[in-house]
Amino acid sequence: MHRLTNRVRPYAWGARAAIPRLLGTEPDGSPQAELWLGAHHGAPSTAHCDGGDRLLPDLISADPHRVLGHGTAERFGSRLPYLLKYLAAEAPLSLQVHPDAERARAGFEAEERAGIPLDAPHRNYRDPHHKPELLLALEPFEALCGFREPAATVADLIGLDNDLATALRDDLSDSDTHAALRAALTRLLTLPASDRCRMIEEFVREWSGGGGRGPHAEIVTDLAARYPGDPGAVAALLLNRVTLWPGQALFLPAGNMHAYLQGTAVEVMASSDNVLRAGLTAKHVDAPELLDVVDFSVLPIPYAQPGFLDGRREFRPAAPEFALHEIGPGRITAHLPGDGPTVVLALHGTVDLVAEVGEGVTLGRGESVFVQADSGPIKVEGHGHVIAATVGDHERARV
Repeated sequence: MHRLTNRVRPYAWGARAAIPRLLGTEPDGSPQAELWLGAHHGAPSTAHCDGGDRLLPDLISADPHRVLGHGTAERFGSRLPYLLKYLAAEAPLSLQVHPDAERARAGFEAEERAGIPLDAPHRNYRDPHHKPELLLALEPFEALCGFREPAATVADLIGLDNDLATALRDDLSDSDTHAALRAALTRLLTLPASDRCRMIEEFVREWSGGGGRGPHAEIVTDLAARYPGDPGAVAALLLNRVTLWPGQALFLPAGNMHAYLQGTAVEVMASSDNVLRAGLTAKHVDAPELLDVVDFSVLPIPYAQPGFLDGRREFRPAAPEFALHEIGPGRITAHLPGDGPTVVLALHGTVDLVAEVGEGVTLGRGESVFVQADSGPIKVEGHGHVIAATVGDHERARV
């Protein structure tokens, strides 16, 4: 087992105090949005080893079959296939969607052939991998997730007379729900530059003046104030509003349009940074690419249901790269799953990781370790709250 030092991503939407509170450091007044625990090249963790500190991807690549286990190395090569994050949102994230594996691979290869630098602001695909993700709320967490019935949006637009509302009602009246949602989102993302700000301002003025209704009434007004002239504020009306309570989780597969609005959570995802944005951001928006990736199906809110095994709750969604395990809070006696490399984060309390082979580790709040596949069974004891990420089920591997 190797203790980890992890990097914080200071995105503008991040909370000021949540991650410092987890880590026991003083807030410096700047946003601290995500704590990354893993081997992604964007912000790899550092593993503390007997022979000195090593970046986690270097530790893995030196002996992938021993560190990851033969099965994981055969399936994913010399890379940790998942990334664990502690996420603290004080303001809304961008309205976004993730590509499937085939689209990510093709998009990455096309941009590589075109010679687009990996750090170019207009680049869509920064690696050749898809990015399904699971989010587990640690406190009440607000999100927009997946398309709701077009009729629900039409009902919220009744009584609005501005040009954009009228056009959206027409789009959403198509009896084919896929066509209706595609037409409405396409309209919003391709508004003429000369008219976009005026049309959105007129919509928001009428909406905020008493015309807005339903569960999105305050959301549209708030998003429009944060992102003036951004069509994403209106596009929010197409999506389900979701409130997660602590312990509830969402699984977001490829094509699911979503935006996290506020709260603290942990995320585990396939190790990728591929994000296609639709709005609520100053970053690049590639409307044609996004519209080809979005799944316009109306589906139930994708709550993830846990199983219970060996003293832990575990989420094993339809993603071969990852599973998420929760132990506690409270007095705990449990075992980590022994099916590959594991990243463990203590959210609070003090817990002992007891190894049958080799030395154990004691973790306090905000501390983390990387458990190699060859470490053998690990028992978790103490009083606290622990999150662990592991590789997903082999039978869910992609063809």
